[in-house]
Amino acid sequence: MKNTKIAILGAGPSGLAQLRAFEAARLAGAKDLPEIVCYEKQNDIGGMWNYTWRTGLDKNGEPVHGSMYRYLWSNGPKECLEFADYSFEEHFGEPIPSYPPREVLKDYIMGRIDQESIRKYIRFECPVRWVTFDAETQKFTVTVMNHKTGQQETGEFDYVVVATGHFSTPNMPYFKGLEEFPGRVMHAHDFRDALEFKDQDILLIGGSYSAEDIGTQCYKYGTKSVTISYRSQALGYEWPEGMKEVPLVTHFEGNVAHFIDGTSQAFDAVVMCTGYLFHFSFLPDELRLETHNCLYPENLYKGIFWQQNPKLIYLGMQDQYFTFNMFDAQAWYARDVIMGRIDLPALAARKADEKQWVDEYAAVKTVDEEIDFQAKYIRDLTDPTDYPEFEVEQQGEIFKQWQKDKKVDIMGFREKSYRSTLTGTLAPELPKPWLEIMDDSLEHFLNLTLVKNKKKNKAAH
Repeated sequence: MKNTKIAILGAGPSGLAQLRAFEAARLAGAKDLPEIVCYEKQNDIGGMWNYTWRTGLDKNGEPVHGSMYRYLWSNGPKECLEFADYSFEEHFGEPIPSYPPREVLKDYIMGRIDQESIRKYIRFECPVRWVTFDAETQKFTVTVMNHKTGQQETGEFDYVVVATGHFSTPNMPYFKGLEEFPGRVMHAHDFRDALEFKDQDILLIGGSYSAEDIGTQCYKYGTKSVTISYRSQALGYEWPEGMKEVPLVTHFEGNVAHFIDGTSQAFDAVVMCTGYLFHFSFLPDELRLETHNCLYPENLYKGIFWQQNPKLIYLGMQDQYFTFNMFDAQAWYARDVIMGRIDLPALAARKADEKQWVDEYAAVKTVDEEIDFQAKYIRDLTDPTDYPEFEVEQQGEIFKQWQKDKKVDIMGFREKSYRSTLTGTLAPELPKPWLEIMDDSLEHFLNLTLVKNKKKNKAAH
C-alpha cells in the first residue's frame, strides 16, 4: 500500500471528504496509507463554498468554479447536513438555528478539518488538463497546469478520484430574440448580489431550486417584481405580492418576453436558472461520466466506481437531498476499497448491483420516495465501513417535513426549528423573520442568535 498513489481532483466538500476519510484511518492507527496528492483549481479549499465576486474567468484565465452568491442561506435544514463525527454544537459551542447563512455553514465545514494535516496534500491553483490510463502499467497519468510555477506537471497514479462537482458549468438555453434584449442576461452561475436588481422587474427562467432561491433573495433585497418562467411544472408555492409563476418563454421582442400562454411582460434583466452540465474536459471518452442530474447515475458501481475501470472513482455525482454525509459515505467506502478492506466484485456482479439500484430508482415517483431512496443508498455505503453511526433515515424524515414547511410558507420556512439527530438538541428559532435579517455575516448571525439564546435561557431560570 505504501507505493499506492492517489490523485484527488478538487478540494471542495467531496475532495475534502476523501482526505478526511484517509486522515480518520491514520488517526485510528492505520499504517498502510497510500500517497495522496490533491489538485485544486482555486487558491483555497472549500470548492463551491468559496464565495468570489469574480464571474467568467479567474485571475489565471480559468473558468470560475463557484456559483455561490453573497446572500445565500441554507435552503435545507442544517440537521440534515450535520457530519456524523462533528456536530454543529461541537463547532459553535452551543445550538444555532436550523437555517444558517453561507458564511456560517462554511465555517462549520472547515471546522471539522485539521487544516495543517489536510493542506499538506493539496496543490492549489493546479487545474487538471488531462488524464489518461495505461492498460499495461495499470497507471493513470495526470497532467495539471501549475499556475504558481507557470509550468505543466505530470504524475503517475494508481487511483484517480474525480471530486470536481457538477454545479459549475452552466446549461444556457437560447430563446429567439434574446440577443436583442437590452438588459442584463446571465446564468444563475454568475449571480452574485441580489442588490444588483433592486427596483427592477426580473425574469427567472427555470423551475427548480435556483429559481426558487434567487427569486426569494431578490424579493428580500428590494426587487420590484420577480417572474419565474417554468418549462414543465410550476413550483406551486404561495408567493408574496410581486412574485409569480408563468409558463415557458417563447421569444423576446426588445425588453418584452412572450410566454406560451399568450401573455407578455417587459423586464429589466433575465436570469437563466436552467441547471448545469456534467463537464469533464480533462477526461477521454473511455473514462468520462456522461449523465444528467439524477439520484443514481449509470455506469458507476455503488454510485462511485467507474464500471469499466474501478480505479477511477467519482464522488458527489448524484443529485442531492443529502450532501456532506453522502460525500463522507462515498469517501469512506472508496478509501476501504483502495486500502483492500473491501473487495470489489467482478464486472458482471458490479453491473447487476448497478441495475438493481437503477431499476429501483426508476420506480420512484414522489419526493418522499426520492428521499427514502437516497437514505437507503447512503446506508448501503456506511454499513460495511467504520463511518460513525448516524440516523440517516431520521434525517430523511426531517427532509420530508422541510418539503411540507416550504409548501406552507415559502418565505418563512427558514424560521422552523428541527432536532439534531446527533445531539438530540432542538435548534433555537431565528431571532426575527428571515425576510428582516439583511446582514447575514457570520459575526452578525452568531451575535444575533447566541445573544437571544442567552436571554431566553436566563428568563427560563
